[in-house]
Amino acid sequence: MSETLLAIHLIVILAMIILVLLQRSEGGALGIGGGQGGGLFSGRGVADTLTKITAILAVGFFLTSIGLTVLGSIESRDSLLDDIDDSAPAGVIEAPAPILPPLDLDASPELPPLSAQ
Repeated sequence: MSETLLAIHLIVILAMIILVLLQRSEGGALGIGGGQGGGLFSGRGVADTLTKITAILAVGFFLTSIGLTVLGSIESRDSLLDDIDDSAPAGVIEAPAPILPPLDLDASPELPPLSAQ
């Protein structure tokens, strides 16, 4: 079921991308340069049709997204990370801590004298 819904979701996404790229940008022209009527397949009619189809595909996108979320929560699949055994990590070699020389905290380092300028 989820595979079918995922396929429909991908088809809706691709169709919506294509329709958005087909639409002409109006660019805030405020209707300047008009003159043609609003027939079905005039310039404005095609834009209205593409806008309506894009809105329908957007609703389909939201519905398939919600459906995939619901199906994902219903199907109690285990995570792939649940199968990993954490008790013994493979390939990890623990080295002993290095032995440091003893520190002489009583000795103060000698600083060079400051040159007077």
